[in-house]
Amino acid sequence: MTGDHQTLALLLFSGFVAVTLGITTWVSRRRQGSAEEFYAGGRLFSPMENGFAIAGDYMSAASFLGVTGLIALYGYDGMLYVVGFLVAWLVVLFLVAELVRNCGRFTLADVVAARMSERPVRIAAGTSSVTVSVLYLVAQMVGAGSLVALLLGRTSGAVQAWAVIGVGALMVVYVSLGGMRATTWIQIVKAVLLLSGTIALTVLVLLRFHGDVDRLLLTAAERSGHGRAFLAPGLKYGGTWTARLDFISLGLALVLGTGGLPHILSRFYTVPTARAARRSAVWSIGLIGGFYLMTIVLGFGAAAVVGTDAVRGSNAAGNTAVPLLALDLGGGAGSTGGTVLFAVVAAVAFATILAVVAGITLASSASVAHDLYASLRRSRGRARSEVAVARWAAVGIGVVAIALGLLARDLNVAFLVGLAFAVAASANLPVLLYSLFWRGFTTRGAVWAVYGGLIPALGLVLLSPVVSGSPASLFPDVDFQYFPLQNPGIVSIPLGFLAGWLGTITSDEVADEARYAETEVRSLTGAGAV
Repeated sequence: MTGDHQTLALLLFSGFVAVTLGITTWVSRRRQGSAEEFYAGGRLFSPMENGFAIAGDYMSAASFLGVTGLIALYGYDGMLYVVGFLVAWLVVLFLVAELVRNCGRFTLADVVAARMSERPVRIAAGTSSVTVSVLYLVAQMVGAGSLVALLLGRTSGAVQAWAVIGVGALMVVYVSLGGMRATTWIQIVKAVLLLSGTIALTVLVLLRFHGDVDRLLLTAAERSGHGRAFLAPGLKYGGTWTARLDFISLGLALVLGTGGLPHILSRFYTVPTARAARRSAVWSIGLIGGFYLMTIVLGFGAAAVVGTDAVRGSNAAGNTAVPLLALDLGGGAGSTGGTVLFAVVAAVAFATILAVVAGITLASSASVAHDLYASLRRSRGRARSEVAVARWAAVGIGVVAIALGLLARDLNVAFLVGLAFAVAASANLPVLLYSLFWRGFTTRGAVWAVYGGLIPALGLVLLSPVVSGSPASLFPDVDFQYFPLQNPGIVSIPLGFLAGWLGTITSDEVADEARYAETEVRSLTGAGAV
Protein backbone atom coordinates (compact mmCIF):
# COMPACT_ATOMS: atom_id res chain seq x y z
CA MET A 1 0.00 0.00 0.00
CA THR A 2 1.40 3.41 -0.98
CA GLY A 3 1.93 6.42 1.22
CA ASP A 4 -1.01 8.16 -0.49
CA HIS A 5 -3.29 5.28 0.49
CA GLN A 6 -2.11 5.44 4.08
CA THR A 7 -2.46 9.20 4.39
CA LEU A 8 -5.94 9.30 2.89
CA ALA A 9 -7.12 6.31 4.91
CA LEU A 10 -5.84 7.92 8.12
CA LEU A 11 -7.56 11.22 7.27
CA LEU A 12 -10.86 9.44 6.66
CA PHE A 13 -10.45 7.37 9.85
CA SER A 14 -9.79 10.57 11.79
CA GLY A 15 -12.79 12.29 10.20
CA PHE A 16 -15.17 9.53 11.25
CA VAL A 17 -13.74 9.41 14.78
CA ALA A 18 -14.09 13.22 15.06
CA VAL A 19 -17.74 13.11 13.92
CA THR A 20 -18.66 10.28 16.30
CA LEU A 21 -16.88 11.91 19.24
CA GLY A 22 -18.74 15.13 18.40
CA ILE A 23 -22.06 13.24 18.52
CA THR A 24 -21.09 11.67 21.85
CA THR A 25 -20.08 15.02 23.34
CA TRP A 26 -23.33 16.64 22.19
CA VAL A 27 -25.44 13.83 23.63
CA SER A 28 -23.50 13.73 26.91
CA ARG A 29 -24.64 17.28 27.64
CA ARG A 30 -28.21 16.03 27.85
CA ARG A 31 -29.47 14.47 31.06
CA GLN A 32 -28.18 10.87 31.11
CA GLY A 33 -28.98 10.03 34.73
CA SER A 34 -32.15 7.99 34.21
CA ALA A 35 -31.98 4.31 33.33
CA GLU A 36 -34.48 4.79 30.50
CA GLU A 37 -32.31 7.49 28.92
CA PHE A 38 -29.03 5.58 29.27
CA TYR A 39 -30.28 2.11 28.26
CA ALA A 40 -33.02 3.03 25.76
CA GLY A 41 -32.34 6.59 24.62
CA GLY A 42 -35.58 7.79 26.19
CA ARG A 43 -37.53 5.51 23.77
CA LEU A 44 -37.77 8.47 21.40
CA PHE A 45 -36.41 7.02 18.14
CA SER A 46 -38.68 6.63 15.14
CA PRO A 47 -39.07 3.25 13.39
CA MET A 48 -36.95 4.48 10.47
CA GLU A 49 -34.15 5.74 12.73
CA ASN A 50 -34.21 2.54 14.77
CA GLY A 51 -34.34 0.43 11.60
CA PHE A 52 -31.14 2.11 10.36
CA ALA A 53 -29.56 1.60 13.81
CA ILE A 54 -30.50 -2.10 13.87
CA ALA A 55 -29.05 -2.49 10.39
CA GLY A 56 -25.90 -0.74 11.60
CA ASP A 57 -25.64 -3.15 14.53
CA TYR A 58 -26.17 -6.21 12.32
CA MET A 59 -24.02 -5.33 9.31
CA SER A 60 -20.63 -5.91 10.89
CA ALA A 61 -17.18 -5.93 9.36
CA ALA A 62 -17.50 -9.73 9.27
CA SER A 63 -20.30 -9.25 6.76
CA PHE A 64 -18.73 -6.47 4.71
CA LEU A 65 -15.30 -8.07 4.49
CA GLY A 66 -15.75 -11.71 5.52
CA VAL A 67 -18.86 -12.78 3.59
CA THR A 68 -17.68 -11.02 0.44
CA GLY A 69 -14.31 -12.75 0.77
CA LEU A 70 -15.95 -16.16 1.20
CA ILE A 71 -17.98 -15.64 -1.97
CA ALA A 72 -14.84 -14.58 -3.83
CA LEU A 73 -13.06 -17.76 -2.68
CA TYR A 74 -15.85 -20.35 -2.72
CA GLY A 75 -18.58 -18.95 -4.96
CA TYR A 76 -21.95 -20.58 -4.32
CA ASP A 77 -20.98 -22.01 -0.92
CA GLY A 78 -19.83 -18.61 0.30
CA MET A 79 -23.18 -17.17 -0.78
CA LEU A 80 -24.98 -19.55 1.58
CA TYR A 81 -23.91 -17.33 4.50
CA VAL A 82 -26.08 -14.58 3.06
CA VAL A 83 -29.12 -16.88 3.18
CA GLY A 84 -28.53 -17.63 6.88
CA PHE A 85 -28.24 -13.97 7.84
CA LEU A 86 -31.38 -13.01 5.90
CA VAL A 87 -33.64 -15.86 7.05
CA ALA A 88 -32.70 -15.04 10.65
CA TRP A 89 -34.69 -11.82 10.38
CA LEU A 90 -37.92 -13.73 9.78
CA VAL A 91 -37.48 -15.28 13.23
CA VAL A 92 -36.85 -11.83 14.71
CA LEU A 93 -39.83 -10.25 12.93
CA PHE A 94 -42.44 -12.91 13.69
CA LEU A 95 -41.34 -14.25 17.09
CA VAL A 96 -39.27 -11.62 18.84
CA ALA A 97 -39.55 -7.92 17.95
CA GLU A 98 -43.05 -6.91 19.06
CA LEU A 99 -43.35 -9.42 21.93
CA VAL A 100 -40.00 -8.47 23.46
CA ARG A 101 -40.81 -4.76 23.22
CA ASN A 102 -44.11 -5.31 25.08
CA CYS A 103 -42.76 -7.58 27.83
CA GLY A 104 -39.39 -6.08 28.76
CA ARG A 105 -37.78 -2.81 29.76
CA PHE A 106 -34.08 -2.94 28.87
CA THR A 107 -32.72 -6.51 28.64
CA LEU A 108 -33.60 -10.11 27.77
CA ALA A 109 -33.84 -10.97 31.48
CA ASP A 110 -36.73 -8.51 31.89
CA VAL A 111 -38.89 -10.66 29.61
CA VAL A 112 -38.14 -13.92 31.47
CA ALA A 113 -38.26 -12.48 34.99
CA ALA A 114 -41.77 -11.12 34.43
CA ARG A 115 -43.28 -14.50 35.40
CA MET A 116 -40.44 -16.25 37.28
CA SER A 117 -38.47 -15.96 40.49
CA GLU A 118 -36.46 -12.92 39.57
CA ARG A 119 -33.00 -13.36 41.13
CA PRO A 120 -31.84 -16.74 39.68
CA VAL A 121 -33.33 -15.97 36.27
CA ARG A 122 -31.63 -12.58 36.04
CA ILE A 123 -28.27 -14.02 37.07
CA ALA A 124 -28.51 -16.81 34.48
CA ALA A 125 -29.75 -14.60 31.62
CA GLY A 126 -27.29 -11.84 32.50
CA THR A 127 -24.36 -14.29 32.53
CA SER A 128 -25.37 -15.68 29.14
CA SER A 129 -25.83 -12.21 27.62
CA VAL A 130 -22.43 -11.01 28.83
CA THR A 131 -20.79 -14.21 27.50
CA VAL A 132 -22.34 -13.76 24.04
CA SER A 133 -21.40 -10.08 23.99
CA VAL A 134 -17.77 -10.67 24.99
CA LEU A 135 -17.34 -13.40 22.36
CA TYR A 136 -18.74 -11.08 19.69
CA LEU A 137 -16.70 -8.19 21.01
CA VAL A 138 -13.34 -9.97 21.03
CA ALA A 139 -13.84 -11.03 17.41
CA GLN A 140 -14.51 -7.41 16.41
CA MET A 141 -11.50 -6.16 18.40
CA VAL A 142 -9.13 -8.64 16.79
CA GLY A 143 -10.63 -7.81 13.42
CA ALA A 144 -10.00 -4.13 14.09
CA GLY A 145 -6.36 -4.75 14.86
CA SER A 146 -5.80 -6.91 11.79
CA LEU A 147 -7.75 -4.60 9.47
CA VAL A 148 -6.07 -1.37 10.51
CA ALA A 149 -2.63 -2.97 10.42
CA LEU A 150 -3.33 -4.43 6.97
CA LEU A 151 -4.77 -1.26 5.47
CA LEU A 152 -1.87 0.82 6.78
CA GLY A 153 0.59 -1.64 5.31
CA ARG A 154 2.01 -2.62 8.70
CA THR A 155 1.67 -6.16 9.99
CA SER A 156 3.78 -5.85 13.14
CA GLY A 157 2.33 -6.84 16.50
CA ALA A 158 2.79 -3.31 17.85
CA VAL A 159 0.53 -1.76 15.18
CA GLN A 160 -2.18 -4.36 15.79
CA ALA A 161 -1.90 -3.87 19.55
CA TRP A 162 -2.30 -0.09 19.32
CA ALA A 163 -5.26 -0.52 16.94
CA VAL A 164 -6.99 -2.81 19.46
CA ILE A 165 -6.27 -0.42 22.35
CA GLY A 166 -7.52 2.56 20.32
CA VAL A 167 -10.78 0.89 19.32
CA GLY A 168 -11.33 -0.28 22.92
CA ALA A 169 -10.76 3.19 24.33
CA LEU A 170 -13.15 4.77 21.81
CA MET A 171 -15.94 2.30 22.53
CA VAL A 172 -15.66 2.97 26.28
CA VAL A 173 -15.94 6.74 25.61
CA TYR A 174 -18.97 6.28 23.33
CA VAL A 175 -20.89 4.13 25.80
CA SER A 176 -19.95 5.64 29.16
CA LEU A 177 -20.55 9.24 28.03
CA GLY A 178 -23.30 8.95 25.42
CA GLY A 179 -25.31 5.85 26.36
CA MET A 180 -27.90 4.50 23.95
CA ARG A 181 -28.65 7.85 22.31
CA ALA A 182 -25.07 8.42 21.14
CA THR A 183 -24.62 4.75 20.21
CA THR A 184 -27.77 4.83 18.09
CA TRP A 185 -26.74 7.93 16.14
CA ILE A 186 -23.28 6.43 15.57
CA GLN A 187 -24.99 3.31 14.20
CA ILE A 188 -27.17 5.41 11.89
CA VAL A 189 -24.16 7.32 10.52
CA LYS A 190 -22.27 4.06 10.05
CA ALA A 191 -25.22 2.37 8.30
CA VAL A 192 -25.54 5.26 5.84
CA LEU A 193 -21.79 5.20 5.12
CA LEU A 194 -21.70 1.42 4.69
CA LEU A 195 -24.75 1.29 2.42
CA SER A 196 -23.46 4.23 0.36
CA GLY A 197 -20.06 2.62 -0.11
CA THR A 198 -21.59 -0.76 -0.95
CA ILE A 199 -23.99 0.78 -3.49
CA ALA A 200 -21.14 2.69 -5.17
CA LEU A 201 -18.97 -0.44 -5.48
CA THR A 202 -21.92 -2.54 -6.73
CA VAL A 203 -22.72 0.02 -9.45
CA LEU A 204 -19.06 0.11 -10.53
CA VAL A 205 -18.93 -3.70 -10.74
CA LEU A 206 -22.07 -3.84 -12.85
CA LEU A 207 -20.79 -1.02 -15.09
CA ARG A 208 -17.53 -2.93 -15.60
CA PHE A 209 -19.60 -5.79 -17.09
CA HIS A 210 -22.13 -3.48 -18.80
CA GLY A 211 -24.92 -4.77 -16.60
CA ASP A 212 -24.53 -8.34 -17.88
CA VAL A 213 -24.81 -10.52 -14.76
CA ASP A 214 -24.26 -13.74 -16.76
CA ARG A 215 -20.95 -12.41 -18.01
CA LEU A 216 -19.98 -11.42 -14.46
CA LEU A 217 -20.67 -14.92 -13.13
CA LEU A 218 -18.95 -16.71 -16.00
CA THR A 219 -15.87 -14.49 -15.69
CA ALA A 220 -15.78 -15.12 -11.93
CA ALA A 221 -15.99 -18.87 -12.50
CA GLU A 222 -13.23 -18.71 -15.12
CA ARG A 223 -10.85 -16.67 -12.95
CA SER A 224 -11.58 -18.72 -9.82
CA GLY A 225 -9.64 -21.72 -11.13
CA HIS A 226 -12.61 -24.00 -10.40
CA GLY A 227 -14.64 -23.47 -13.59
CA ARG A 228 -18.38 -24.16 -13.39
CA ALA A 229 -17.89 -25.84 -9.99
CA PHE A 230 -17.49 -22.30 -8.60
CA LEU A 231 -21.16 -21.65 -9.34
CA ALA A 232 -22.41 -24.97 -7.92
CA PRO A 233 -22.74 -26.23 -4.32
CA GLY A 234 -20.07 -28.35 -2.72
CA LEU A 235 -16.82 -26.40 -3.18
CA LYS A 236 -16.41 -25.72 0.56
CA TYR A 237 -19.07 -27.73 2.37
CA GLY A 238 -19.71 -30.76 0.17
CA GLY A 239 -16.51 -32.73 0.66
CA THR A 240 -17.29 -34.91 3.69
CA TRP A 241 -20.23 -35.62 5.99
CA THR A 242 -18.44 -33.61 8.68
CA ALA A 243 -18.29 -30.55 6.41
CA ARG A 244 -21.98 -30.88 5.58
CA LEU A 245 -22.98 -31.25 9.23
CA ASP A 246 -20.77 -28.27 10.07
CA PHE A 247 -22.63 -26.12 7.59
CA ILE A 248 -26.02 -27.25 8.92
CA SER A 249 -24.79 -26.45 12.42
CA LEU A 250 -23.56 -23.00 11.38
CA GLY A 251 -26.80 -22.35 9.52
CA LEU A 252 -28.89 -23.22 12.59
CA ALA A 253 -26.74 -20.91 14.71
CA LEU A 254 -27.06 -18.01 12.27
CA VAL A 255 -30.81 -18.40 11.71
CA LEU A 256 -31.76 -18.89 15.37
CA GLY A 257 -28.99 -16.92 17.07
CA THR A 258 -30.00 -13.48 15.82
CA GLY A 259 -33.17 -13.62 17.91
CA GLY A 260 -31.05 -14.08 21.03
CA LEU A 261 -28.29 -11.51 20.44
CA PRO A 262 -28.43 -9.02 23.37
CA HIS A 263 -27.39 -5.98 21.33
CA ILE A 264 -30.13 -6.68 18.75
CA LEU A 265 -32.84 -7.29 21.37
CA SER A 266 -31.96 -4.09 23.23
CA ARG A 267 -32.66 -2.10 20.06
CA PHE A 268 -36.39 -2.84 20.30
CA TYR A 269 -36.62 -0.91 23.58
CA THR A 270 -35.54 2.37 21.97
CA VAL A 271 -38.90 2.95 20.24
CA PRO A 272 -42.10 4.10 21.98
CA THR A 273 -44.44 1.21 21.06
CA ALA A 274 -44.51 -2.43 19.95
CA ARG A 275 -45.92 -1.37 16.58
CA ALA A 276 -42.86 0.86 16.14
CA ALA A 277 -40.64 -2.11 17.07
CA ARG A 278 -42.22 -4.23 14.33
CA ARG A 279 -41.89 -1.39 11.82
CA SER A 280 -38.22 -1.04 12.87
CA ALA A 281 -37.72 -4.72 12.04
CA VAL A 282 -39.35 -4.20 8.63
CA TRP A 283 -37.07 -1.23 7.91
CA SER A 284 -34.02 -3.22 8.99
CA ILE A 285 -35.02 -6.22 6.84
CA GLY A 286 -35.17 -3.97 3.78
CA LEU A 287 -31.81 -2.36 4.49
CA ILE A 288 -30.06 -5.58 5.49
CA GLY A 289 -31.60 -7.51 2.58
CA GLY A 290 -30.39 -4.91 0.08
CA PHE A 291 -26.93 -4.93 1.66
CA TYR A 292 -26.50 -8.71 1.51
CA LEU A 293 -27.75 -8.87 -2.08
CA MET A 294 -25.04 -6.36 -2.95
CA THR A 295 -22.37 -8.41 -1.14
CA ILE A 296 -23.16 -11.24 -3.58
CA VAL A 297 -22.35 -8.90 -6.50
CA LEU A 298 -19.18 -7.70 -4.75
CA GLY A 299 -18.03 -11.24 -3.96
CA PHE A 300 -18.40 -12.50 -7.53
CA GLY A 301 -17.05 -9.14 -8.72
CA ALA A 302 -13.89 -9.62 -6.68
CA ALA A 303 -13.42 -13.09 -8.16
CA ALA A 304 -13.99 -11.75 -11.70
CA VAL A 305 -12.03 -8.48 -11.49
CA VAL A 306 -9.25 -9.24 -9.00
CA GLY A 307 -9.11 -13.02 -9.34
CA THR A 308 -9.46 -15.66 -6.64
CA ASP A 309 -5.72 -16.36 -6.53
CA ALA A 310 -4.90 -12.68 -5.95
CA VAL A 311 -7.54 -12.45 -3.20
CA ARG A 312 -6.18 -15.57 -1.49
CA GLY A 313 -2.60 -14.37 -1.94
CA SER A 314 -3.39 -11.14 -0.09
CA ASN A 315 -5.29 -12.83 2.74
CA ALA A 316 -5.92 -16.56 3.05
CA ALA A 317 -9.38 -15.98 4.53
CA GLY A 318 -10.37 -13.56 1.76
CA ASN A 319 -10.88 -10.61 4.11
CA THR A 320 -9.20 -8.15 1.73
CA ALA A 321 -11.42 -8.95 -1.28
CA VAL A 322 -13.42 -5.71 -1.03
CA PRO A 323 -10.43 -3.35 -0.60
CA LEU A 324 -8.64 -5.04 -3.52
CA LEU A 325 -11.79 -4.79 -5.65
CA ALA A 326 -12.11 -1.09 -4.80
CA LEU A 327 -8.49 -0.48 -5.75
CA ASP A 328 -8.97 -2.17 -9.13
CA LEU A 329 -12.32 -0.50 -9.89
CA GLY A 330 -10.86 2.92 -9.11
CA GLY A 331 -8.10 2.53 -11.71
CA GLY A 332 -5.56 0.24 -10.07
CA ALA A 333 -2.55 0.74 -7.82
CA GLY A 334 -0.99 4.18 -8.09
CA SER A 335 -4.08 5.83 -9.65
CA THR A 336 -5.92 8.66 -7.93
CA GLY A 337 -9.28 6.90 -8.28
CA GLY A 338 -7.91 3.67 -6.90
CA THR A 339 -6.32 5.48 -3.97
CA VAL A 340 -9.52 7.33 -3.09
CA LEU A 341 -11.80 4.30 -3.42
CA PHE A 342 -9.44 2.05 -1.47
CA ALA A 343 -9.19 4.58 1.36
CA VAL A 344 -12.97 5.08 1.45
CA VAL A 345 -13.53 1.32 1.78
CA ALA A 346 -10.92 1.17 4.53
CA ALA A 347 -12.61 4.00 6.41
CA VAL A 348 -16.07 2.42 6.02
CA ALA A 349 -14.77 -0.91 7.37
CA PHE A 350 -13.17 0.88 10.33
CA ALA A 351 -16.40 2.82 11.00
CA THR A 352 -18.29 -0.48 10.90
CA ILE A 353 -16.09 -2.01 13.59
CA LEU A 354 -16.28 1.06 15.85
CA ALA A 355 -20.07 1.23 15.65
CA VAL A 356 -20.61 -2.49 16.26
CA VAL A 357 -18.32 -2.64 19.30
CA ALA A 358 -20.14 0.36 20.81
CA GLY A 359 -23.50 -1.38 20.47
CA ILE A 360 -22.24 -4.64 21.93
CA THR A 361 -20.51 -2.88 24.84
CA LEU A 362 -23.69 -1.02 25.75
CA ALA A 363 -25.76 -4.22 25.71
CA SER A 364 -23.28 -6.10 27.89
CA SER A 365 -22.87 -3.22 30.38
CA ALA A 366 -26.68 -3.06 30.66
CA SER A 367 -26.76 -6.80 31.48
CA VAL A 368 -24.06 -6.35 34.13
CA ALA A 369 -25.78 -3.41 35.84
CA HIS A 370 -29.48 -4.11 35.29
CA ASP A 371 -29.38 -7.90 35.76
CA LEU A 372 -26.27 -9.10 37.61
CA TYR A 373 -25.54 -6.11 39.88
CA ALA A 374 -29.18 -5.45 40.71
CA SER A 375 -29.82 -9.13 41.49
CA LEU A 376 -26.70 -9.66 43.60
CA ARG A 377 -27.55 -6.58 45.64
CA ARG A 378 -31.03 -8.07 46.20
CA SER A 379 -32.35 -4.57 45.70
CA ARG A 380 -32.62 -2.24 42.74
CA GLY A 381 -31.67 0.87 44.63
CA ARG A 382 -31.85 4.18 42.82
CA ALA A 383 -31.81 4.25 39.02
CA ARG A 384 -28.94 6.72 39.05
CA SER A 385 -26.82 4.22 41.01
CA GLU A 386 -27.55 1.50 38.44
CA VAL A 387 -26.56 3.81 35.57
CA ALA A 388 -23.30 4.61 37.35
CA VAL A 389 -22.60 0.87 37.59
CA ALA A 390 -23.37 0.51 33.87
CA ARG A 391 -20.80 3.21 33.04
CA TRP A 392 -18.13 1.46 35.11
CA ALA A 393 -19.16 -1.87 33.60
CA ALA A 394 -18.51 -0.42 30.14
CA VAL A 395 -14.99 0.48 31.28
CA GLY A 396 -14.43 -2.99 32.75
CA ILE A 397 -15.77 -4.77 29.66
CA GLY A 398 -13.60 -2.54 27.49
CA VAL A 399 -10.50 -3.51 29.48
CA VAL A 400 -11.38 -7.22 29.24
CA ALA A 401 -12.03 -6.96 25.50
CA ILE A 402 -8.72 -5.13 24.95
CA ALA A 403 -6.82 -7.73 26.98
CA LEU A 404 -8.42 -10.68 25.16
CA GLY A 405 -8.00 -8.92 21.83
CA LEU A 406 -4.29 -8.45 22.50
CA LEU A 407 -3.87 -12.08 23.56
CA ALA A 408 -5.70 -13.38 20.50
CA ARG A 409 -4.44 -10.92 17.89
CA ASP A 410 -2.17 -13.49 16.20
CA LEU A 411 -4.73 -16.32 16.35
CA ASN A 412 -7.50 -17.38 14.02
CA VAL A 413 -10.55 -16.14 15.87
CA ALA A 414 -13.07 -16.01 13.02
CA PHE A 415 -15.01 -18.77 14.78
CA LEU A 416 -15.89 -16.37 17.62
CA VAL A 417 -18.70 -14.71 15.67
CA GLY A 418 -20.25 -18.05 14.79
CA LEU A 419 -19.77 -19.15 18.39
CA ALA A 420 -21.54 -16.02 19.65
CA PHE A 421 -24.51 -16.85 17.42
CA ALA A 422 -24.43 -20.50 18.59
CA VAL A 423 -24.39 -19.51 22.27
CA ALA A 424 -27.21 -17.00 21.72
CA ALA A 425 -29.30 -19.64 19.93
CA SER A 426 -28.51 -22.31 22.55
CA ALA A 427 -28.97 -20.30 25.75
CA ASN A 428 -30.99 -17.15 25.05
CA LEU A 429 -33.54 -18.19 22.44
CA PRO A 430 -34.95 -21.28 24.26
CA VAL A 431 -35.61 -19.39 27.50
CA LEU A 432 -37.11 -16.47 25.55
CA LEU A 433 -39.51 -18.62 23.51
CA TYR A 434 -40.51 -20.82 26.46
CA SER A 435 -41.24 -17.73 28.58
CA LEU A 436 -43.43 -16.21 25.89
CA PHE A 437 -45.32 -19.30 24.71
CA TRP A 438 -45.28 -22.10 27.37
CA ARG A 439 -47.91 -21.72 30.07
CA GLY A 440 -46.30 -24.28 32.41
CA PHE A 441 -42.72 -22.92 32.24
CA THR A 442 -41.03 -22.56 35.65
CA THR A 443 -38.03 -20.86 37.22
CA ARG A 444 -35.98 -24.08 37.26
CA GLY A 445 -36.81 -24.60 33.58
CA ALA A 446 -35.61 -21.08 32.79
CA VAL A 447 -32.31 -21.48 34.63
CA TRP A 448 -31.71 -24.95 33.16
CA ALA A 449 -32.52 -23.71 29.64
CA VAL A 450 -29.86 -20.99 29.89
CA TYR A 451 -27.09 -23.09 31.42
CA GLY A 452 -28.13 -26.21 29.49
CA GLY A 453 -27.37 -24.37 26.27
CA LEU A 454 -24.50 -22.16 27.42
CA ILE A 455 -22.27 -24.80 29.00
CA PRO A 456 -22.47 -27.38 26.17
CA ALA A 457 -21.90 -24.70 23.53
CA LEU A 458 -18.71 -23.49 25.21
CA GLY A 459 -17.58 -27.00 26.16
CA LEU A 460 -18.02 -28.46 22.66
CA VAL A 461 -16.00 -25.63 21.12
CA LEU A 462 -13.16 -26.29 23.58
CA LEU A 463 -13.16 -29.92 22.41
CA SER A 464 -13.47 -29.06 18.70
CA PRO A 465 -10.83 -28.75 15.94
CA VAL A 466 -11.10 -24.98 16.31
CA VAL A 467 -9.09 -25.07 19.56
CA SER A 468 -6.70 -28.02 19.06
CA GLY A 469 -5.75 -30.95 16.90
CA SER A 470 -5.06 -29.34 13.51
CA PRO A 471 -2.59 -26.84 11.98
CA ALA A 472 -5.29 -24.14 11.78
CA SER A 473 -6.32 -24.52 15.45
CA LEU A 474 -5.82 -21.93 18.14
CA PHE A 475 -3.35 -24.31 19.83
CA PRO A 476 -1.95 -26.48 17.01
CA ASP A 477 0.73 -28.13 19.17
CA VAL A 478 -1.72 -29.91 21.48
CA ASP A 479 -4.62 -32.25 20.75
CA PHE A 480 -7.71 -32.61 22.93
CA GLN A 481 -10.14 -32.66 20.01
CA TYR A 482 -13.06 -35.00 20.67
CA PHE A 483 -15.88 -33.14 18.90
CA PRO A 484 -15.50 -33.15 15.08
CA LEU A 485 -17.52 -30.00 14.21
CA GLN A 486 -16.31 -26.41 14.41
CA ASN A 487 -19.73 -24.98 15.31
CA PRO A 488 -21.64 -26.62 18.19
CA GLY A 489 -25.12 -25.35 17.24
CA ILE A 490 -26.51 -28.64 15.90
CA VAL A 491 -25.94 -30.22 19.34
CA SER A 492 -26.11 -27.35 21.83
CA ILE A 493 -29.31 -25.70 20.49
CA PRO A 494 -31.48 -28.84 21.00
CA LEU A 495 -29.80 -29.33 24.40
CA GLY A 496 -30.89 -25.84 25.46
CA PHE A 497 -34.52 -26.56 24.59
CA LEU A 498 -34.31 -30.04 26.16
CA ALA A 499 -32.81 -28.70 29.40
CA GLY A 500 -35.59 -26.11 29.70
CA TRP A 501 -38.22 -28.84 29.27
CA LEU A 502 -36.53 -31.21 31.74
CA GLY A 503 -36.10 -28.46 34.33
CA THR A 504 -39.77 -27.59 34.10
CA ILE A 505 -41.22 -31.10 34.33
CA THR A 506 -38.96 -32.03 37.26
CA SER A 507 -39.68 -28.84 39.18
CA ASP A 508 -41.91 -28.79 42.27
CA GLU A 509 -42.89 -25.22 41.47
CA VAL A 510 -46.39 -24.67 40.12
CA ALA A 511 -46.43 -22.23 37.22
CA ASP A 512 -48.26 -19.02 38.04
CA GLU A 513 -51.24 -19.03 35.66
CA ALA A 514 -52.14 -15.43 36.45
CA ARG A 515 -48.67 -14.12 35.66
CA TYR A 516 -48.57 -16.12 32.43
CA ALA A 517 -51.97 -14.71 31.41
CA GLU A 518 -50.69 -11.22 32.18
CA THR A 519 -47.54 -11.83 30.11
CA GLU A 520 -49.58 -13.24 27.23
CA VAL A 521 -51.96 -10.30 27.13
CA ARG A 522 -49.14 -7.81 27.51
CA SER A 523 -47.00 -9.43 24.79
CA LEU A 524 -49.83 -9.62 22.26
CA THR A 525 -51.65 -6.34 22.95
CA GLY A 526 -49.08 -4.05 24.60
CA ALA A 527 -51.40 -3.41 27.56
CA GLY A 528 -49.21 -2.40 30.50
CA ALA A 529 -46.03 -2.18 28.43
CA VAL A 530 -43.41 0.27 29.66
